[in-house]
Amino acid sequence: MELCDLTLHEIKELFAEKEVLPSMVLASVAKRIQAQEESLGAYLALDLEAAFAAARAADHRIQAGKPLGEMDGIPFALKDNLCQTGKETTCASRILQGFVPPYTATAVQKLLDQGALIIGRTNMDEFAMGASTEHSAEKKTKNPWDPQRVPGGSSGGSAAAVAAGETIVALGSDTDGSIRQPAAFCGVTGLKPTYGLVSRYGLVSFASSFDQIGPIAKDAEDCALVLKAIAGFDPLDSTSLRGEQQVDYTKGLEQSLHGRTIGLPREYFGEDLDAEVRRIIMGAVEQLAELGARIVELSLKLSEYALPASYLISSAEASSSLARYDGIRYGRAAADRGDLATFYTQTRTEGFGPEVKRRIILGAYALSAGHYEKYYQKAQQIRTLIGQEFEEAFRCVDAIVTPTAPTPPFKLGDRLADPLALYLSNLYTVPVNLAGLPALSVPCGFVQGAPVGMQIIGGPFAEATILNIAHQYQKVTTYHQARPCGGRKGGSR
Repeated sequence: MELCDLTLHEIKELFAEKEVLPSMVLASVAKRIQAQEESLGAYLALDLEAAFAAARAADHRIQAGKPLGEMDGIPFALKDNLCQTGKETTCASRILQGFVPPYTATAVQKLLDQGALIIGRTNMDEFAMGASTEHSAEKKTKNPWDPQRVPGGSSGGSAAAVAAGETIVALGSDTDGSIRQPAAFCGVTGLKPTYGLVSRYGLVSFASSFDQIGPIAKDAEDCALVLKAIAGFDPLDSTSLRGEQQVDYTKGLEQSLHGRTIGLPREYFGEDLDAEVRRIIMGAVEQLAELGARIVELSLKLSEYALPASYLISSAEASSSLARYDGIRYGRAAADRGDLATFYTQTRTEGFGPEVKRRIILGAYALSAGHYEKYYQKAQQIRTLIGQEFEEAFRCVDAIVTPTAPTPPFKLGDRLADPLALYLSNLYTVPVNLAGLPALSVPCGFVQGAPVGMQIIGGPFAEATILNIAHQYQKVTTYHQARPCGGRKGGSR
């Protein structure tokens, strides 16, 4: 087994015992990247030279017995919508080619302050709009379990890199399931925190009232460690919520599930759910019951309206936020200047891909005079009602368990011609973003060799609860230990 296949917490233990040095871990990651990145396509840019320089400095700290940061010497990958000073950030879009931000995202800076090694920027759907990473302007990332399948999206590059051992941990962003769905498709663990818990400063926005930064890692314990490192109030983000500056999310991981009540919403197990996925999820639920959790059925009947409401609101916000990319204030300018209207049109025609254009048009239509009340305002009302429905449910249960996605990862190209079919990949994740709740996806089985994920949803700021449930499940199963590229083999209880 290679070092790149280990978890963050396993590597930290090896550092503490001085059995392994950061440069050795990074060398293992770099070797894996060299072996398979050309076929996998997880990264848009790599900076291994800078990472090795930082790793050597971390080596010296360990050898000298100096205090280490929480993330000292750990290789991280960043989704390409997270800004870092001096590093080109394109959101996988032609319109941002050449953009080099003069500032660093708060979540990224917190990792750097704690000694993390940033090794590169991962591929994504353009401006995070997509569910398969096929809408990148640069390349299509493959699923490391099956190169004929998608890795999910929009954080597909981050999830694929973690699963394949091309990084130890990655950061992604989640607007409508963009951390959890690719985590499920790639057989890793992905956490979407409560809205406002992690600063969005330095995250290039898709839909500002939905977007949230979170970790993609190999297991729940790693997610807990990273969340501890990046969470907390940030005065640079007006949506950042005040509270304790640092919470240790690892403290409650070992708590027994006896006394926990877990809800199963019947609407998430209907005809849209693949039969094999249903069988696997119900097997995971049985395992939670064996661990002591009480399983109850509940109803979230408004969830059927979540998908249209989410896409209306997020498209409206995207239409507004992307208006700045006109080739003058932001964005790459068209070569053919002409008059101002022609210049704007040509710049945006050349710069934006088809999915981004589709959402801009939908959002502009929903916000236009005569349609605002009929579409956008109605969607916001549904959003409020869905939040209230979740609030009512969490008066009776500690967490809610659902499938992460209705199907296993689908084949590359299968849904490109049908945007609605692609949107349905996020059928079970979008309600969480509408309500601003925390949720994570954990691997729980395979369908014909392709991973399946279980989603665990918590109430506001209940990250410790859902991480505890996930960790206890992973203690008695091995799905999270399976590696697609010659690492550990798992896949059974």
